[in-house]
Amino acid sequence: MPKPTDPSYHWAGAELDLDAYLARIGFDGDRAPTVHTLHRLVERHTTSIPFENLEIILGRGIPLDLETLQDKLIRRRRGGYCYENVILFAAALERLGFGFTGLSGRVTMGAEGLRPATHALLRVTTAEDDRVWLVDVGFGAGPLRALELIDSPAEFSAGHWRFRLERTRGELGDELWVLHQFGRDGWVDRYTFTLDPQYRIDYRVGNHFVSTSPNSPFTARPFVQRFHPDAHHVIDGTTLITERPDGSSEVRELEPAELTEVLAEVFDIELDAADAALLSEARWRR
Repeated sequence: MPKPTDPSYHWAGAELDLDAYLARIGFDGDRAPTVHTLHRLVERHTTSIPFENLEIILGRGIPLDLETLQDKLIRRRRGGYCYENVILFAAALERLGFGFTGLSGRVTMGAEGLRPATHALLRVTTAEDDRVWLVDVGFGAGPLRALELIDSPAEFSAGHWRFRLERTRGELGDELWVLHQFGRDGWVDRYTFTLDPQYRIDYRVGNHFVSTSPNSPFTARPFVQRFHPDAHHVIDGTTLITERPDGSSEVRELEPAELTEVLAEVFDIELDAADAALLSEARWRR
């Protein structure tokens, strides 16, 4: 008899309440695993589910089991960071019949030096043709659609936002991809990644570092994002930033007591009274 497939290689798609997930992101189109469906899913997910690290700031961990993710991101209509968003999205892709593998990226944002591979991405294929797509629903700043992985550098417009993807070589001569994004600082390399497959267990390791290490930016202060076709809203500590596709931006300093109201009005994140009080106390600033 053939050996049973290790479930660790899969993404728990059978456990996903697909109807509830699609309702959460406002998707009501064709569910066939086509390129059109993929683009639509990416657009709806990235503009519906915010990026946030508030559970860490509130003194709790980030479990990555699918039931917890469904409760948080779907039923309680909260947000999450890359690992949470990507694992939920991967479960939906698995249910819908797409081909995909997990990837990891090194976030650079123009900085020099080697960074840890702590950003989750997906490589996706469809049955329509041989094209391969990069899907990033967990960065908090788009893209609004899947980006095709092609050998020559290419600039993409996703809505009014601009991205450039190029295939290059790393320090050891290995294949390396770089995603650039246009924003208030002009063109900036957002992250690098390889096509080496990653699995849920690999994301658990990265998630542990990102959610617990004092060297992680997500353990130090609130970091929340909401991405729209015409605006990208960010809370970084007590700074509220709004960026637009043309590179313009607005910045406003908030009092800790304002955070809860801004989270609800701008980011669609509703905290209960106990969590709102904890966040307003700003113990994370000490």
